[in-house]
Amino acid sequence: MIKHKLRKLGIGLVCGLISCSQQLPQQEEYESLEEISFNEQWKFSKGESTVAMNNNFDDTSWRTLNLPHDWAIEGPFDIAYNSRCGGLPVHGEAWYRKAFEVPSKMDGKKAFVHFEGVMNNAEVFLNGKKIGERPYGYIGFEVDMTSNLKYGEENIIAVKCAPEDLSARWYPGAGIYRDVWIEFKNPIHIALDGTFIKTPVITSEKADVVVDIDLVNTLDKKELVTVETIIQNAKGEKVGNVNSSYNLNKNEEKTISQVLKIENPELWSMEKPHLYFAVTFVKQGDTLLDKYVSSFGVRDIKFLAKEGFLLNGKRIQLKGVCLHHDQGPLGTAVNRRAKERQLQIMKDMGVNAIRTSHNPPSKVLLELCDEMGLVVIDEAFDNWKIGKVENGYNKDWGKWSEKDLRALIRRDRNHPSVIMWSIGNEILEQTKKDGWKEARRLAKITKSEDITRPVTAGFNYHPLAIINKLAHEIDVVGFNYFPIRYEKILEEYPDWVVYGSETSSCTSSRGYYDMPIEPKVAEGSKQVTSYDLVGPPWAYPPDLEFDMLEKNPKILGEFMWTGFDYLGEPTPFGGKDNWTKGYWNDDWPSHSSYFGAADLCGFPKDRYYLYQSQWTDKPMVHVLPHWNWEGKEGEIIPVHAFTNAEEVELIVNGKSYGKKVKGKDLTPIKMTHRDWKSDKPLMSKYRLSWDVPYTPGKIEVIAYTNNKEVARKEISTAGKPHHIVLEADRNIIASDGKDLSYVTVKVVDKDGNFCYTASNDIQFDIEGDGVLAGVGNGDATSLTTLKGDHMEVFNGIALAIIQGTKNGSNPIRIKATAEGLGSAEAIVAFQPSL
Repeated sequence: MIKHKLRKLGIGLVCGLISCSQQLPQQEEYESLEEISFNEQWKFSKGESTVAMNNNFDDTSWRTLNLPHDWAIEGPFDIAYNSRCGGLPVHGEAWYRKAFEVPSKMDGKKAFVHFEGVMNNAEVFLNGKKIGERPYGYIGFEVDMTSNLKYGEENIIAVKCAPEDLSARWYPGAGIYRDVWIEFKNPIHIALDGTFIKTPVITSEKADVVVDIDLVNTLDKKELVTVETIIQNAKGEKVGNVNSSYNLNKNEEKTISQVLKIENPELWSMEKPHLYFAVTFVKQGDTLLDKYVSSFGVRDIKFLAKEGFLLNGKRIQLKGVCLHHDQGPLGTAVNRRAKERQLQIMKDMGVNAIRTSHNPPSKVLLELCDEMGLVVIDEAFDNWKIGKVENGYNKDWGKWSEKDLRALIRRDRNHPSVIMWSIGNEILEQTKKDGWKEARRLAKITKSEDITRPVTAGFNYHPLAIINKLAHEIDVVGFNYFPIRYEKILEEYPDWVVYGSETSSCTSSRGYYDMPIEPKVAEGSKQVTSYDLVGPPWAYPPDLEFDMLEKNPKILGEFMWTGFDYLGEPTPFGGKDNWTKGYWNDDWPSHSSYFGAADLCGFPKDRYYLYQSQWTDKPMVHVLPHWNWEGKEGEIIPVHAFTNAEEVELIVNGKSYGKKVKGKDLTPIKMTHRDWKSDKPLMSKYRLSWDVPYTPGKIEVIAYTNNKEVARKEISTAGKPHHIVLEADRNIIASDGKDLSYVTVKVVDKDGNFCYTASNDIQFDIEGDGVLAGVGNGDATSLTTLKGDHMEVFNGIALAIIQGTKNGSNPIRIKATAEGLGSAEAIVAFQPSL
């Protein structure tokens, strides 16, 4: 939901600072500024305090920063921290303080501060008094400041964060890591997340739009108000409106409904994600009391046992990925461009669906999915009453679970991208005979807030989720890692709607290969072969899921684990005892995931192209491994190719090794999945392979369809590292102080051939109106800080993330230097002001 268009564009109010206080707008400015960014000029300090909430506390020595902020990503990496949580300091107490002034003319209005996410166990103080709290770090909350606010003088807001180690099974981040807003409302106003927009009837000629509006009257008297809602299309043109009057009793919260029609509606779809805007005005006479802008889409979704998932009547196979919420080197501090880049990389792989694993996502992610045509499973919890880690959400379950679930649904229910509500992932209540009771309670809460979308969950205990009746309590049943059982499940429950809520769970390190090919980690190694055979006991190569989905077309699709590597949970490293205890430090320095199709920096692994070969139509071909095998001359190197074309020819140093036909020429893959009872390999029709004696030079793959070349790729043996190449994904960025340019750093030989095994350390220097926001290389074992000024390349590549300063004008010059390689430069300029 978008409260104001200023917010959607990511533009905060530029306020003057008086004595380091934010000066909020005068009353006459209020009507056009319903929600004001409250991100700038906070003071921060990590450490315990019993007095930091008081106005007379001296914070002059504290660090000044802008939000969002994740303190843990700054590190350092240390074995003293739990590597399951990224080997980073995610626990401890820290404080944020901010001074601000509210003009006296604003007296009489209700004042609220809205936090989109604080990790975690947040407590909020205003002028020394506690005014709010929220334990769950993934859900936003609003705090009423009115009774303790001082008008015309300085106020101090303080936020205490007290995250605990092992509060999650992955890296949760720490601090005020999502946006903060301040808002002034009249005594009569629309509640937080106070509109719910439904389109119950859609035809090509018209769409009925029902707008439910939550009105709040805080006055001690009955009031008559007029509510007008205008529908605008993406061009800002009015396409519908309605005006009606309502009586509000004293101190009443009341939901009213308005019905509008849109003629010849433009539907929201994956190809054309058209958005409408409902602009709601609350008035008394000519006086505007509140204005509320909500984005929505006109689209119809259905989930049917035989037809599958239908979007606007069209069958859509879900080609999904699970995504954790960190953004690699940036940590969890939300950045719109970082999320946009992640989603675009996934779309280029062929992804059309996202599962927010395993918690409520940021608003920014859902706004981007709305705009980019991606559908979303919006997930609430990773555990219920029974915990998985020692400081999990189960500690707050009894008091907060209903509040947090309702808050999630109310916040996200207008997003057309959201197609299912997930009430849980791999919850341990599956093992309890009465586990169905909690599933029923949560499903009932969900449906009381929204009956337009189905309830789902991801189950990893089969058949216990069925035996103990949890699967019977939800609408769409997700199973994690049971592709071989799909057929039997559909036979036994033909009326169920089923999908793979987590699939594959294969692990790999970008650009790393072991010989011979085996489904296990090489002894003594902390890297995993990129032939994509290795995983934990529940895992299996993607090929098996592809095959089972083809054989069981009623299955809605899959959500592979995971789209990106993420910080923490460095599977497959960590023995069974370590998993049970939640500690993984025996396998240090591994401290981040190996699961991704893209690494922690967003660089595609080989598996990325395997999915792309199944999920996209644009002709492509990919070949692996690299062709730098010094010392293995004459030895057999398995060469694999992925394509969406009909056949591929392999040429090595000018010699053809013949064509292979996709679907006909099969590649044997050794399997270790728990349901694979045979010693025989899986015969994959999704990979083409040749055994080639290694000689330095060049390998080429040429893809053909109808005997015509449609794609080609080549790899050459590289010489010694010679120089650095910089490639910026964007050479022009906005000067809003948030926009980013991702600069890829490559090491090449004297002829420009990419050095696949290079590991040189790169020093970065920045000039102009910008900063180095983060560095990385995708290596799960690298202990180099992600917030420093240097990074070693991992298998030839590293990343530098450049962030412009607010109102920047001087172009940013990034210089990369390495011993023996000289230096390279790239320039990032600012978009001219409109």
